[in-house]
Amino acid sequence: MQSLNCLLYCLTLLLWPLVQIHAQGNLSANNNRHSEDASLSGASRRTSQWVYQNGQGKLSYKTLERGDRIPDYSYAGYKGGGVAIPLLPVKITLSPAAGDNTDAIQQAIDAVSGMPLVNGSRGAVLLQPGIYDCERPLVIRASGVVLRGSGAGADGTVIRMTGNPHACITITGMVTAQPIGDAVRITDSYVPVNASSFTVNETGGLAPGDTIRITRPVTPAWVHFMGMDQLTRDGKQQTWISGDIVIDRVIKSITHNTITVGLPLTDNYDARYLNPPGVTVSKVTLRGGLFQTGIEDLRMAAPDQTGTINEAHHRAFTMKGVRDSWARNIEIQNTINSVSISDAKRITVERVRITHTMPTVGSAKPADLNGSGSQLLFNQCYIKGDNVFYFATGPKVSGPVVLLHCTFEGNGWIQPHQRWATVLLVDGCNVPDGGIDFMNRGAMGSGHGWAIGWAVAWNCKARSYLNQQPPGAANWVIGSQGAHQQRARPFDKTPLLEEGIYDAAGEAVTPNSLYLAQLAERLGAQAVKNVGY
Repeated sequence: MQSLNCLLYCLTLLLWPLVQIHAQGNLSANNNRHSEDASLSGASRRTSQWVYQNGQGKLSYKTLERGDRIPDYSYAGYKGGGVAIPLLPVKITLSPAAGDNTDAIQQAIDAVSGMPLVNGSRGAVLLQPGIYDCERPLVIRASGVVLRGSGAGADGTVIRMTGNPHACITITGMVTAQPIGDAVRITDSYVPVNASSFTVNETGGLAPGDTIRITRPVTPAWVHFMGMDQLTRDGKQQTWISGDIVIDRVIKSITHNTITVGLPLTDNYDARYLNPPGVTVSKVTLRGGLFQTGIEDLRMAAPDQTGTINEAHHRAFTMKGVRDSWARNIEIQNTINSVSISDAKRITVERVRITHTMPTVGSAKPADLNGSGSQLLFNQCYIKGDNVFYFATGPKVSGPVVLLHCTFEGNGWIQPHQRWATVLLVDGCNVPDGGIDFMNRGAMGSGHGWAIGWAVAWNCKARSYLNQQPPGAANWVIGSQGAHQQRARPFDKTPLLEEGIYDAAGEAVTPNSLYLAQLAERLGAQAVKNVGY
């Protein structure tokens, strides 16, 4: 039976593009157009001045005055990009029963969770075709565990949410960081975004392979430089960012006092605004968290629901405190604030389709995809709904985060949402009736302010773009079709904020996909095949 299940699963993966062609012609045509991208062909297309293929067949980048450039987004996704998602063996198989199925499924998940972890895998719980009513969330609390259905169609596996509003599935871990030794200080006057090396005042106690935590302080000088000390709403001062912005990296090499890390930096460090106390580096030991977990090949269905975002709603799934995990081949119906990925890294969400039968109400909108982690890839996802943020970010998100070949239909927006997220790529995405916004949200919310820096919309189609230029950073719209907007900060009429960078407006550029081109250059053509292209 297990071999048959594996065979059926592989056939599903092979036939999925044909299903997409039948179910959603526009999206599948877009995906097929990009499937040739590994060759980086595109002689009939324009060339961007910001990223282009040089005479040696390598990608070259135009830099800003201080050395900043469009980042390398290819590190997004499972295992850091370019690695095929595995198929974990089935350990327990269930069939639907009358009434509430929550306990039966949870007991199966817990049983697999108690099995030995072998090469990062415990195994999968397979749900046979049918409808599984569930009154409470299904929870994965152990590494190496997958919940797998028998297909995302109406005749496959359907988890039907009943009872009080809840998330259908949650995958939750807890990561703690234990500092080791004293912190050292970065001594460079300026470190550009996407840098892999920086200089510190001393390297004693640090070695290749160590995990380090880089702490960027949120200083009054930087907040003033960003214009974020002027946020008021209803006569009250709003706080843009509190606390520090931290990222974790692994040391690749040390030469004298120069540290090189494996994953490039996702923001620049300007000593003029960050000293004192300056950017510091500490050796840490990370403990806990889950890895090698997944949800795949099933449908999550909620009753028709509307209302404001402040009301309780059924949601689809959440991942928190998780790394090297995935969600794939999932149909989602009528959930609100559907998918939340937070405090997570190296995650792939692919072929997830969300449809709404009615919009939420009110000016505050839910976010169907919340990408609040690092190295996140949302690949070939589809959403249909109105009055929604198709994609948003939380505060202090340090990418890279990539939306690749997604289509979002209805009156909604791709809009990073609050308090300085960095390094987002919207690549080959289609938002025919909505917008892609890289913007200063000002006093919206409780002082969301500058929401995003170092973002790129590459070869996209949208009704409109609101592309604004943060102080000391940049946002780009390249090779994309749609109307350009220029606005003041929300609640203001003037001044109009400076526009971000537009290049090759209305004309697609080569390479077709920036993410796939960067992935091919870093890891080779096989890495592109590993992610399905």
